[in-house]
Amino acid sequence: MRVHVVSDVHGNTSGLARAGEGADALICLGDLVLFLDYADHSRGIFPDLFGVENADRIVELRTARRFDEARDLGRRLWGGVDRDTAIETAVRGQYAEMFAAFPTPTYATYGNVDIPPLWREYARPGTTVLDGERVEIGGRVFGFVGGGLRTPMRTPYEVSDEEYAAKIEALGDVDVLCTHIPPEVPELVYDTVARRFERGSRALLAAIVRIRPKYALFGHVHQPLSPRVRVGRTECVNVGHFASTSRPWVMEW
Repeated sequence: MRVHVVSDVHGNTSGLARAGEGADALICLGDLVLFLDYADHSRGIFPDLFGVENADRIVELRTARRFDEARDLGRRLWGGVDRDTAIETAVRGQYAEMFAAFPTPTYATYGNVDIPPLWREYARPGTTVLDGERVEIGGRVFGFVGGGLRTPMRTPYEVSDEEYAAKIEALGDVDVLCTHIPPEVPELVYDTVARRFERGSRALLAAIVRIRPKYALFGHVHQPLSPRVRVGRTECVNVGHFASTSRPWVMEW
């Protein structure tokens, strides 16, 4: 059995169309939407609406953790614009392309920048969307939990620690844990380029210690201090920032 795993696609439709080549199944751990590319500020919904100069400025503020100033800038730019309509129209265009690129079968969960209600419209037969749910693939049980925890960034799909922990608990014993965010391990949550700690889940870490799955797979942190850490018998693996690499992580058994 050969399964390819991707995360943080962020608009890389051409790479996604090739991600399942040679695999029996594809797993996607979310963040399909490209709102703003921190490596190339000319790409994404934000610069399309407000220009590269404003994208440069908001990245500068967010990277410096000056979130209040970033929100103030955002409010000024969005003034007079129907924000919900503009974002939904752009996201729908991205989702139409990316869901069409998914091979069959694909098993997917949401990232923190995704908009879950829209997935139901674009997921085609052959794409299974899971969140707080489990599925058997090639004789192994995979558990999926999507989204992120609440942060000052206020991205679209953030939930409380309690709600996230409940979704983890609902999975029960699994062979592979598939989430968008990492467990709360310093080497896995620190982004070396953004120079900040992203939010990881303590409930996820506790489940790894308790359940002892073979793998815990995730994305979210684009340039982690360490892409792979062992917790007990479990290999915790950041499957990579697919938007920049176009390379899936490969699991074979």
